[in-house]
Amino acid sequence: MDIPARSLPQSPSDTGFDDAGPPISLELYRTLFESMDQGYCVIRFLDGPHGPLSDYIHILANAAYERNTGIPNVVGQKLREMVPDEADGWVAFYGRVLHTGEPIRFRNELVATGRHLEVSSFRIGPFEDRLVAVLFKDVTDQVRAEEALRQLNETLEARVVEALAEREAAEAALRQAQKMEAVGQLTGGLAHDFNNLLAGIQGAFELIERRQKQNPAADISRYLSAGLGATRRAAALTHRLLAFSRRQTLSPRALDINTLLPEFVELVTRTVGPSYAIVLDTQKGLWPTSVDSNQLENALLNLCINARDAMPEGGTITINTENVMLQGSAASDRGLPPGDYVTVMVTDGGVGISPEDLERVFDPFFTTKPIGRGTGLGLSMVYGFARQSRGIVRIRSVQDVGTRVRIYLPRFLGEVASPVPSSGEPLAAPMLQGTVLVVDDESSVRMLLVDALAGMGYACLEAGDGAEALAVLEATPVLDLLVTDVGLPGGLNGRQVADAARRTRPMLKVMFVTGYAESSVIDGSAIESGMDILTKPFTVEELTNRITMLVTG
Repeated sequence: MDIPARSLPQSPSDTGFDDAGPPISLELYRTLFESMDQGYCVIRFLDGPHGPLSDYIHILANAAYERNTGIPNVVGQKLREMVPDEADGWVAFYGRVLHTGEPIRFRNELVATGRHLEVSSFRIGPFEDRLVAVLFKDVTDQVRAEEALRQLNETLEARVVEALAEREAAEAALRQAQKMEAVGQLTGGLAHDFNNLLAGIQGAFELIERRQKQNPAADISRYLSAGLGATRRAAALTHRLLAFSRRQTLSPRALDINTLLPEFVELVTRTVGPSYAIVLDTQKGLWPTSVDSNQLENALLNLCINARDAMPEGGTITINTENVMLQGSAASDRGLPPGDYVTVMVTDGGVGISPEDLERVFDPFFTTKPIGRGTGLGLSMVYGFARQSRGIVRIRSVQDVGTRVRIYLPRFLGEVASPVPSSGEPLAAPMLQGTVLVVDDESSVRMLLVDALAGMGYACLEAGDGAEALAVLEATPVLDLLVTDVGLPGGLNGRQVADAARRTRPMLKVMFVTGYAESSVIDGSAIESGMDILTKPFTVEELTNRITMLVTG
């Protein structure tokens, strides 16, 4: 088939060379045309049964056409006879070139032979000639490689996800194993310590019973002292466990820590002995913080005792206070929100702690001290106290150089309260008058509370749960004091009973007694004026002091 003469050069001047240049024949163009690696063809659009310009015929094609498409002898063949199922798509591509005169580049699959082609196409001459040139190459291998790479990437992502899942599962199993090891260590330590304490209590009561049967007038004071001492040690153990688990009852107050330290240093000096120098290094203008001063002193005393034990030959214990501002990574690395913090640090020049032990120092019942010298609850109590106070404790130690333990507490923005005497200080207990309602579901505790309060001069009413307490409140128009356990059966807790009582008696004094800090029921920040918290177990003297402070304060 012929194509218009304009599609091939007719003379040397048509090639862009002047007459003096070497002549270029049509045969040379044909040789180049047939030698191309890329397929090339010229198509002419035809009208057909599917409408005007709905088909085309191949009027020129090089040898590479067959190599790239897999279709031989295309010259003279119509599209719809060659690939009827995909003709509409190819007509749309090249029809746009014919109508607009704008060249296009695209990639498409020739489904009939499974070849992927990268195509460029342009119109030859005016629209009326209906001619379009097509240049293309087979990129099937490239497409398959790209698809294989895509699938590899997808499977790689899946494999990475699977590997991460396996890693997370392994880490979870490790955490569970570590947790079970910690629980085993905790329960083992608890069983050991409580068995010792129960042996002392049980033995004391058995000997009291035996001596009373033998001789009612026998002196049993030493057995009573032994039993009471064991109960106090048991109470101290539970307080430390609650501190570690962040469930101890705290009474935070805004204070300047610097004001606590002079008297605290006297206590530490008496505790550690004369071989140790206690050095205070306090920052002037220290920011206030909201903290339970008694528990802070207990935490610092534990740190000072650890410092003493790390220096058996004596040495210097330094207590330092400082204002610090934590922002960005300085806060996140410590697990704290950005902001202002007050720090208290205890430093010694002792034997230090090995790196492997340093990772476990906050575990309950873990201790590096010789058997009988430590419970392993000191640092875990300090850690729990700091976290419950919305702070953190950090430890740094170098063997044969010393250890530094630093407690971070958030800055308090507000007025600092005046110091109040601790619950252990003996107060004059005047005889009080009035009516008190005692609410506790444990009958033995309720009996002791009633007897102690009656000894102070109160007329006592009793209730065993929240519902019974509300009934007593309705039947008792005049009430001067409410003493209630926080955790009560029957659906009403002690705080709800107190709120109900205060709706009609807004000035009613309330003393909560609790074994631990139940959720947010008695969060220290929610305690209102005229309320206080007493943690079980407590002595009669502690109860008397706290009630006196509450009603006379």
